[in-house]
Amino acid sequence: MDYSTIEVVPYTIRIGAEIRGVDLSEPLPPRQLADVQAALAAHQVIFFRDQKQDYDSLRSFGRQFGKLVIHSGVPGVDGYPEVVAIHSDADSQYIAGDNWHSDLTCDAEPPMGSILYLHTVPAIGGDTVFASMYEAYETLSTRMKAYLEGLSAVHDGEHVYRSMTSDPDKKFPCNTHPIVRTHPVTGRKCLYVNQSYTTHIVGISKEESSAILAYLYNHCTNPNFQVRFRWSPGAVAFWDNRCTQHLAVWDYFPQTRSGFRVTVAGEKPA
Repeated sequence: MDYSTIEVVPYTIRIGAEIRGVDLSEPLPPRQLADVQAALAAHQVIFFRDQKQDYDSLRSFGRQFGKLVIHSGVPGVDGYPEVVAIHSDADSQYIAGDNWHSDLTCDAEPPMGSILYLHTVPAIGGDTVFASMYEAYETLSTRMKAYLEGLSAVHDGEHVYRSMTSDPDKKFPCNTHPIVRTHPVTGRKCLYVNQSYTTHIVGISKEESSAILAYLYNHCTNPNFQVRFRWSPGAVAFWDNRCTQHLAVWDYFPQTRSGFRVTVAGEKPA
């Protein structure tokens, strides 16, 4: 594509690109905003380096792409309910996102995108891996595509977030979405199940559902669909949750990895 205001450096031919020539601490001019939106649509996840962000500036950047939503599973930081802290160190017993998932698919209207800024990164390790669900769908056999067409699956936040709250009355979202969804911007079809939130396929036996989902989960992690991002201090990743999955690699204990993120509202999958 022809970008007039930014430099776009693809990381792979299927997914991922670094965007250069952008200062995210200031509002993007209309033409530059359009270029960044086009780059996200084309590459599914985009990366920016050497940025200076605080809660206000990251929130302002996210709002240029849509309404920000409050995370339905974990609380935001004090005074900034839309901003979620991402932090792990020598005292961490677990980290967020160390299995394959797309953010908050348990919501009735799962988010369009997530924007993560890290100010502190390990000297070694701490990468995030992203996978294209366009490629996951397109490489299925014709017969498997026909089988999945019209099927829906349940996405539940209960088992993901229950251990993170002391409130026994807290309710977490649980919703049903199509297994194959059509991206509202690109019109491309993609797989929309993930091993973190998806519990079962509607309308078939438990045994059949488990077998089909196990196959799809394994298929989605094909390295040919992936890009691996090596973080640096001040880097930002912006991914489209509608057509990607990601995994945060926890290979840096006891080093510190720290930052914060915002979530951009999406729509009901169709």
